[in-house]
Amino acid sequence: MARAEHNAFASPDETRTFEKGRLDLIKIGGGMVGRLTLEPGWRWSKHVKPIAGTEWCEAPHFQYQVSGKLHVKMIDGTEFDLVPGEVSALPQGHDAWVIGNEAVVLIDWAGASNYAKS
Repeated sequence: MARAEHNAFASPDETRTFEKGRLDLIKIGGGMVGRLTLEPGWRWSKHVKPIAGTEWCEAPHFQYQVSGKLHVKMIDGTEFDLVPGEVSALPQGHDAWVIGNEAVVLIDWAGASNYAKS
């Protein structure tokens, strides 16, 4: 029989920090959900690429944007902005950076467990 579960980002099960950002992870439902907080000036290719050791972000994301503005560039050259209230599914092969002076906060249901992991 399935049991109800709850968890909170106020007390994450794991936290990973990197320059201009942090990832809080909570375990729930047999998986992990991540909250990414990316400060103004953050860019994946500058601040996480050295940790990942890959040319592009290889973590797929299925995420909800809580705040801030994020610009995404896909390996095929496609570019777009993400803003609060949007849900995005990003496959492997992307770069991204914060636009403006507001932190970007994302809730990520896929890819977060492997993000910024050395």
